[in-house]
Amino acid sequence: MSTESRAGRPRASSQATLADAACELFLEKGYEATSIAEIASRAGVSRSSFFNYFASKSDILWAGLDQRLAVFDAAIAVGAGTDDVAAAVRGIADGFAPDSLALAIVHASAMGLVAELDREASVRRARIARAVAARLRDAGADRLTADVAGAAWGGAVVAAIEAWALDGAGRTSLERFLSRAADTAARTAPVPGVGAVRQLRLVVQAADFDRTLAFYRDVLGMPQAEAFEADGGARVVILEAGRATLELADAAQVAFIDEVETDGGVSDRVRVALEVDDTAAVAQRLESAGAMVEASARITPWRSLNARLRGAADLQLTLFQELGPES
Repeated sequence: MSTESRAGRPRASSQATLADAACELFLEKGYEATSIAEIASRAGVSRSSFFNYFASKSDILWAGLDQRLAVFDAAIAVGAGTDDVAAAVRGIADGFAPDSLALAIVHASAMGLVAELDREASVRRARIARAVAARLRDAGADRLTADVAGAAWGGAVVAAIEAWALDGAGRTSLERFLSRAADTAARTAPVPGVGAVRQLRLVVQAADFDRTLAFYRDVLGMPQAEAFEADGGARVVILEAGRATLELADAAQVAFIDEVETDGGVSDRVRVALEVDDTAAVAQRLESAGAMVEASARITPWRSLNARLRGAADLQLTLFQELGPES
């Protein structure tokens, strides 16, 4: 390939010219052996001019995607649910013509880029994962759930771009690959929408603080998220409780629930319902820790196994286990 200067090319095309020159040199010499000065010389611009367009050598490959990821970050930052995140993923394809990244993926071995692409791809996966995980935590997800879901979406985007490049970026649609990846991620890790309320927190005054804390944290199994102390021995502990919702019911509905869930029991004005994996086992564990059983476990018409107890701090509890449809 020619090594002559391309100084005659218009300034407006210098970014594309630098990318073309870099890819030529990567194929000729390998990525590691190619310097920024050589890329600038091949493109016909000064070394200092290189940095007007790219922050580093690797930026030549990733700048186009990074610009679209900035748009993606902004798109999912405000109340985005699964459909919005999937739309933002598909939006990455907008105006994304085959570029140096696609060429590098196809010719990674010849360019000596395998390790470099793996390293930089992991950075983009992590960036997407952080953005999606932050959205999930805003929606009330615990950190583990949010991080795992974020990793699924980050992996989906990078995998789609790699598959698009290897399938022939100039012949096929990136949006098609991103749509397929988004569909897979949506099934694996759905993203709930966020309204004006970011978190539901139930505040309970506990006369016997230590017993109440042990009951809900250690016996029931609600992980401790935060703890604070103030002057005069004031204490507060915040426990994780999975997804939070507010169920509003009129008097007729409450009476119906009492009929289904108990043998003549009456609901408190505020009753705390907790979804668990095994209602009977958790109810037995809580009873052993001092809870009073108000209604033993029974199957409801909507296929959940419910039990009602009086827990620590005088909270009326409903434990429910979703059974799914009858087989």
